[in-house]
Amino acid sequence: MKVVLQRVLSASVSVEGSTTGKIGPGYLLLVGLAAGDDEATVRRLAADVSKARLMPDDQGKMGVNLRDAGGQALAVSQFTLLADFSKGNRPSFNGAAKPEVAKPLFDLFVQELSTHLGRPVPTGVFGADMRVELVNDGPVTVVLQ
Repeated sequence: MKVVLQRVLSASVSVEGSTTGKIGPGYLLLVGLAAGDDEATVRRLAADVSKARLMPDDQGKMGVNLRDAGGQALAVSQFTLLADFSKGNRPSFNGAAKPEVAKPLFDLFVQELSTHLGRPVPTGVFGADMRVELVNDGPVTVVLQ
């Protein structure tokens, strides 16, 4: 499992011109699930995201977690995070979890993160062609695995 976390001032995701999720200050999370990932991995990464102290404190330094900062999270499934270019210029996605495995794990990640944050986590539409818009803050971007 790989999560690209971007601290944002705002972010939204839309499918076919309709917004499916939108947040103000917080984290945009691009979530890729790998073959072999399980519920324990998903729960651990949801906890890690919720505890990550990347929001600014009173001095403007990264020192506050998302919940304490009152921030929001937007989660977008993205199997392309598991792209493998080791055999040439065209990516292989064999390392990504199959959709029938990845979707329930993605849903669990969103549920767990919502519980940790104490608020709903909006999402895109699993498997859809999505448009993501964001205003980076910092920019602050980290990868959790």
